[in-house]
Amino acid sequence: MSESNVKFSEAEAIDFHARGRPGKIEIIASKPMATQRDLALAYSPGVAVPVKAIAEDPGRAYELTAKGNLVAVISNGTAILGLGNLGALASKPVMEGKSVLFKRFADIDSIDLELDTEDCDKFIDAVALMGPSFGGINLEDIGAPDCFIIEQALKERMNIPVFHDDQHGTAIITAAGLINAAHLTGRKLGEMKVVVNGAGAAAISCSELIKCMGVSPENVTMCDSKGVIHKGRDDLDQWKSAQAIETDDRTLTDALKGADVFLGLSVANVVTGEMVKNMAKQPIIFAMANPDPEISPPEAKKACPDAIIATGRSDYPNQVNNVLGFPFIFRGALDVRATAVNDEMKIAAARALAELAREAVPEEVSAAYGETKSFGPDYIIPAPFDPRLIEVVPAAVAKAAADTGVAQKPIVDMEAYRKQLAGRLNPTASTLSLAYEAAKQNPKRVLFAEGEEDNVLRAAIAFKEGGYGIPVLVGREGTYDKLAALGVENPKDYEVLNSRNSPMVKKAVDFIYEKHQRGGMLRRQVERMVNQDRNYFTAAMLALGEGDAMITGTTRPFSQSLAQVRTVIDDESGAEPFGISVVVGQHKTVMIADTSVTERPTAEQLAAIAVRSAAFARRMGQEPRVAFVSYTTFGNPPGVHIEPLRDAVKLLDRMTTDFEYEGEMGPDVALNHEAQRKYYPFSRLSGPANILIMPGLQSANISSKLMKALGGESVLGPYLLGMSLPVQIAPMTATSSDLVTLAVLAAGGADALRRSPSSAIAMAARDQVG
Repeated sequence: MSESNVKFSEAEAIDFHARGRPGKIEIIASKPMATQRDLALAYSPGVAVPVKAIAEDPGRAYELTAKGNLVAVISNGTAILGLGNLGALASKPVMEGKSVLFKRFADIDSIDLELDTEDCDKFIDAVALMGPSFGGINLEDIGAPDCFIIEQALKERMNIPVFHDDQHGTAIITAAGLINAAHLTGRKLGEMKVVVNGAGAAAISCSELIKCMGVSPENVTMCDSKGVIHKGRDDLDQWKSAQAIETDDRTLTDALKGADVFLGLSVANVVTGEMVKNMAKQPIIFAMANPDPEISPPEAKKACPDAIIATGRSDYPNQVNNVLGFPFIFRGALDVRATAVNDEMKIAAARALAELAREAVPEEVSAAYGETKSFGPDYIIPAPFDPRLIEVVPAAVAKAAADTGVAQKPIVDMEAYRKQLAGRLNPTASTLSLAYEAAKQNPKRVLFAEGEEDNVLRAAIAFKEGGYGIPVLVGREGTYDKLAALGVENPKDYEVLNSRNSPMVKKAVDFIYEKHQRGGMLRRQVERMVNQDRNYFTAAMLALGEGDAMITGTTRPFSQSLAQVRTVIDDESGAEPFGISVVVGQHKTVMIADTSVTERPTAEQLAAIAVRSAAFARRMGQEPRVAFVSYTTFGNPPGVHIEPLRDAVKLLDRMTTDFEYEGEMGPDVALNHEAQRKYYPFSRLSGPANILIMPGLQSANISSKLMKALGGESVLGPYLLGMSLPVQIAPMTATSSDLVTLAVLAAGGADALRRSPSSAIAMAARDQVG
């Protein structure tokens, strides 16, 4: 139950789902399939061997097939998000999205299945018959009361976890927040009076879970659209009647008098400030209706300043976001081969989340949200991108499964398991997510130099509507017309600077002329440069403080754009610019430098690149391990053009560094730690390299472009480091999405991502001999 404050156009959403390979998921073989022998092992006749093994011992399916890491996301589309019953096919984008979240947050493979039936029996039969295929079943967007019937029947018929996230996901996150809110206000769960507004799947699940955790059933009052659900009503189905209590209260207003807690899973604006005032002191208010809560946090705070408030929205504190729960619950359940997700496992997840929120918040999480996060009224639920979630929640769930006897393969070494969990995900993915959050918390003005190009305009629109900052388009008179054609309702809301007639033209000319007049550049030459080429004008605007960052590059080669920018903006003191490309996989990140600037770097330049690349890697969530890469490994085979690499290593040896480095070595050795240990035990790297410093521009640029063209991994950048001001130059092939990422990093994180090389490099270079 969550609502993002990220905005986008309908056209952008359609384009996101349609471009390239349609949809959001694909199936990729996890074993090589290149040769006839590979195929023979994968299918006939090799496949007969695991078939016989599984027939003899069904448990080996978890060892020999994908079953143990495969979840089915299943819906019939009868309750899609807040859109209602739109049918099975219409639910497919949501189910694909859920599959993506499973992979992104918990490294769980997932297949979406949309069943075209509203007949509960048919639905149940269909899912139950697919049990052998999956390690778990995630039910989604199924209307009440069918969701209760379906889940219960499948739990009874299947020997794998069955979990309806719309019910239990919300309940678990709510319970975690409630634990901490009670802690802050000195309440005991067993003594709290709770009012639940709404009687759907999530509301009933919340009610049942908090009762399991110790809230007294007679202290939980549930309301539906007709008022309080009490014993005297004769219009209740079996699920509502189970929530009925003896009470004289008949309305929500009655029920909230003296209540400690309000859990809203209903509709907007049903609670007033006066109703909040009538609650107990320090009331706990979870207003989770989407997109608008039952009462807005500002209104609730005005009525009761000491209230603790949570919502389903990301633009208020304490977001109840299901992504904090379901990926990690299934991760723990799958890893112990659980036969169910029981109440004890749900409670363990809730308690783990509550405890995590009480711990010191990682610096990168606080930085992303623009403030120091610490346990308190505005931080009772962990942030969705907290990198510790993958380690903490699955471990708690796995232990609870073992303690309650539903784990077929309990974890023997819990500490080793936690370490294994921490290594399942690529930390760079979380870091990039946090960079987007940081941009929203501290929006900056970003100058888009090529403000007439369609993909640049799309990027500017996404940047603005996403809340990441203020785009300033450097364009011509027709820019507003193009914005309108792309679906912008109010094009004049966008700022456009025209390098021919802007009042800033004279200032730009003055700035550049003063900078170069003693270098032979004439004023009329500068005037032509500014009027005719937007890179000069945009760079001058950045230098004059009219923007916080600059994006360019889509209309001309990288080298040409860089030369124009460097005419106006200086290099970082004591440094030279270079480009670093980031190859982001599911489990690891590899960075390649220099992919864009220097054709044949010297040893001093290579050492400087290594130092700044290591700092960049840390900002991207990686502990840097640098390899100076060549076609030869420690002189084998003998080669030429390797002396700068060797000298760069010597240069770093004379410095005080805080990262691992080694070389020269081939990429096959650099990226294979087993090979390093076997053949080169003297290697100083403690693991596979994650920064590859290339001997020259050709090898670096070709390598990164091959990776991007061949696919299989996401290649970001190149990111330009070493400029005195935040400038990013996109490749000509950049998509609008690539440009948004560059803009976010340039605006929200560029100053932090740029690092000056240690002056020790220059000193060591002067002392270097041969």
